[in-house]
Amino acid sequence: MSYFKHPNAIVESSKIGENTRIWAFAHVLPGAVIGSNCNVNDHTFIENDVLIGNNVTVKSGVYIWDGVRIEDNVFIGPNVTFTNDLKPRSKQYPEKFEETIIEEWASVGANATIIAGIRIGKYAMIGAGSVLTKDVPNNTLWFGNPAKFKKYICNCGENLDDNLMCKKCLKEYELINNKIGEKL
Repeated sequence: MSYFKHPNAIVESSKIGENTRIWAFAHVLPGAVIGSNCNVNDHTFIENDVLIGNNVTVKSGVYIWDGVRIEDNVFIGPNVTFTNDLKPRSKQYPEKFEETIIEEWASVGANATIIAGIRIGKYAMIGAGSVLTKDVPNNTLWFGNPAKFKKYICNCGENLDDNLMCKKCLKEYELINNKIGEKL
């Protein structure tokens, strides 16, 4: 075994990457795929049809349901709630669960709720306690209930100024067709 599993964790999947750490009372079902160098904290549940990339942090109390795709270098804060069915009924299952995609380097704050079927763009940040009901473009900060766009942010996480420049790392960005990207 090339990953760490706490003695009180249940790991049924054989698809766990090197140097990943799975802590106490986490439960990973057989179909789940978890990349290398991830940290899956206590009291976490990961269902079968879940893909988690490399270098992902999943804090305590997170349940990741079928259909969730988490790309590399993502941070999932404590008690984040994912959903995967827009019309849930007891003992009535959809043919296919909604697919929710968290793109690389995105961060989701503690206690945020992520409604099924949305996409969170690269380097986006979702504030703690937010209820996210729609897709989020890359390099944007969203928070509230429902979550709303607040600011453009740098890849480093700092807010961009009115000229779309980061005062911390001095990267410059531009808007092209309402999409933000680094100036080349």
